[in-house]
Amino acid sequence: MDLKVQNPSLTGQNKSHGKFADTAIVNERPIATGEDGGIRGLMRSGIDPKERALVRKLDYYIMPTICVMYFLNYVDRNAIAQARLNHFENDLNMSGNEFNTAVSILFVGYVLMQVPSNMLITRIKPGIYMSGCMFLWAVVSACTASVRSYGGLVACRFFLGIAEAPFYPGATYILAIYYTHSEMAARVGLMYCGQLLATGFTGLISAGVFAGMDGLRGLAGWQWLFIIEGALTAFVALLGFWLLPNAPDDTYWLNGEERKIIQARAERDRISDALSEASAWEGLKQAFKDKRTWLFCFMQMFHLSACSFNAFFPTVAKTLGYNTTVTLLLTCPPFVLAGAGSTVVGWSSGRLNERTWHITATLSIAIIGFVIAARTLNTAARYVACFIFPVGAFSANSVIVGWASSTLSQTEEKRAVVLALTNVFGHIGYIYGAYLWPDSDEPRYGIGFGASAGFALLSICCAWVVRMLLIQENRKIRGSNPEHANLYSY
Repeated sequence: MDLKVQNPSLTGQNKSHGKFADTAIVNERPIATGEDGGIRGLMRSGIDPKERALVRKLDYYIMPTICVMYFLNYVDRNAIAQARLNHFENDLNMSGNEFNTAVSILFVGYVLMQVPSNMLITRIKPGIYMSGCMFLWAVVSACTASVRSYGGLVACRFFLGIAEAPFYPGATYILAIYYTHSEMAARVGLMYCGQLLATGFTGLISAGVFAGMDGLRGLAGWQWLFIIEGALTAFVALLGFWLLPNAPDDTYWLNGEERKIIQARAERDRISDALSEASAWEGLKQAFKDKRTWLFCFMQMFHLSACSFNAFFPTVAKTLGYNTTVTLLLTCPPFVLAGAGSTVVGWSSGRLNERTWHITATLSIAIIGFVIAARTLNTAARYVACFIFPVGAFSANSVIVGWASSTLSQTEEKRAVVLALTNVFGHIGYIYGAYLWPDSDEPRYGIGFGASAGFALLSICCAWVVRMLLIQENRKIRGSNPEHANLYSY
């Protein structure tokens, strides 16, 4: 959002060629006002009709493609959680913590590939690169159906992590190219909704496959699950080569005028401490030297550590005491609600231009859900908790990612590295998080729920530290440029 900040001591009105006529500062945060000094003036003036039409076009082309891709990203990744309920471990002669290791090893490959991938994506066509990686992970996922041992499963999961690694930071990088800071959180929230729906609807898909195809043509239901989901992913990957955008100048469905508007939006949206273009290695150095990078990394690591229940949700749902089909069906509604919550919170954060309280509120809700789940084995109370903690935990993600993207965007290269680094640290939480849900701790799973509550609290603490730093940065920006400056949101 273009926020040209006026010195609070000035009371006169300035004309602006941006979205808003003038702005004023209230409690360290820029608040936009219209020419008549009120919100109604802003609502009447709105944004330029051509820009509004462009945003609608971007939403039409980019968001459905990315959401479906991210949906399938998690469908393929989480198929192992559903397969566990279809004699998967018995077929592969697995025991002890071997299933936990199979879950965890994916994130080792995922973490190793993140930063190199996003350093590369600023130098190649991102849409083609991400579609190619998607086709590769579809092949690896389908090949999981052919494994016959624990060792083969671990190898498949490791390479699946490598193949899937470019997608999420790459998708957020594409969104950051085309959308402004105020638009990012809602779009990331909508994209993240695809992941949550995947986690929920995979249970429905699995229930149908296990009930109708187990033993068909000599293949177990879990094998058919990997084959069907891998084939669908490969098909969508081929469509992605035509639908996903590259750079604005290299995207066929944009005309010349739209490309100029995108460039103007990007220039107008730059924070006032923006730097000139840098090399990929210089972007890496900029990201590493900025202490805010590491705060966002730890914020996301603690947040995703609190979400480690994701791969074990069907196992937790099984403690409610129902059969496999009913258990899989029960996993769907909580994640549908979480998807809606993520979208609403992302929209609200962008609309209000606020980050810290949104993160605090959502993760506090998650903590309440974790505590309820850990303290009771009552079926009704525990299933209610299974709605509360996913809604709270997952709703914070779009706010954190959008906040990191807008705060650390001094150069495109730095932003790409930061998005990869935060995702790397976040998924490190999934590596050790897989061991917080041992079979020995069922049915209460007090270790997992207790640790998740602690991680959520630590993520909240990181958000407030970032907030204090950004307040200080805004004071410096206003001191060097008191009349016109774009400030950090917090």
